[in-house]
Parts: sequence; C-alpha cells; structure tokens
Amino acid sequence: MKRISALGLDVGKRRVGVAGCDGTGLIATGLTTIVRTSFEQDVQQLKAIADEREAQVLVVGLPYSLDGSIGQTAQYVQQFAERLADALELPLEYVDERLTTVEAEEQLKAQKRFNTRNKGLIDRQAATIILQEWLDQRRSIQSLV
Repeated sequence: MKRISALGLDVGKRRVGVAGCDGTGLIATGLTTIVRTSFEQDVQQLKAIADEREAQVLVVGLPYSLDGSIGQTAQYVQQFAERLADALELPLEYVDERLTTVEAEEQLKAQKRFNTRNKGLIDRQAATIILQEWLDQRRSIQSLV
C-alpha cells in the first residue's frame, strides 16, 4: 500500500483538534489542539504542522445533523475547511463526525484521562477518531480493488 501522510481536524469555533497518521496509514494519533485566534494565525500554525509532517491531505470532520442534513455548523466547518485547504494547497476530504465528541469522551474515560475542563484533549481525541475512520475507510476501499 502507498504511504500516506494525512492530517485529521476537528474544527470548532474556539479550537481545532489535530491528529496525524503514521506513514503506513494504519494508526491515527492525536497531535495537538490549536486555540483559534484569527484565520491567518490558524493557517500559520496548521501550515507548520502540515509541512513538518509532509501532509498530503486534510481530513475534516463534518458535523452533519442527526437527520443527515448539513446545518449551520456544518456549513461553517465547510467554509473554514475549504479556505484552509486552499491556503495550505492540500486536497480536502470530509468524514461524518456525528457523535465523535461523545465517543472521544468515552475513550478518554476508559483511559482514565477524562477531564471535563480539558476541552482541548477532547478535541484532539475527536480529531484522532475522525482521521482513524478515514484511514479505515481508505483501507477497506483499497482492499476491494
């Protein structure tokens, strides 16, 4: 299988959780959480991570509504992600991220690392879940080929 370097993002209005993967595309790992200040500074921080990791693609969680529609939050995330992908000159892919925050909290509780005040850790874990889902989907599609 071809090597891949992807960044997974859990985009919020206050923070962006960031995850990366090993070159084999098997395992997603939480990297950091960026506290949002301005679009330009967000780009600057994410560009440094993308350059360091030689990212080839951005994978962004899209918060569909529970009925599967694209609401205001998802539209906001799409606008941010498209601007970011353009600024970083990277292709963009989306993953349905419904309930990833709940899943992230459950995983952190199981690891005994859960702290309701540490929203950055939850965002980073959510980004890890988003990227891992994309990696798993990618692997299953390639195994069919």
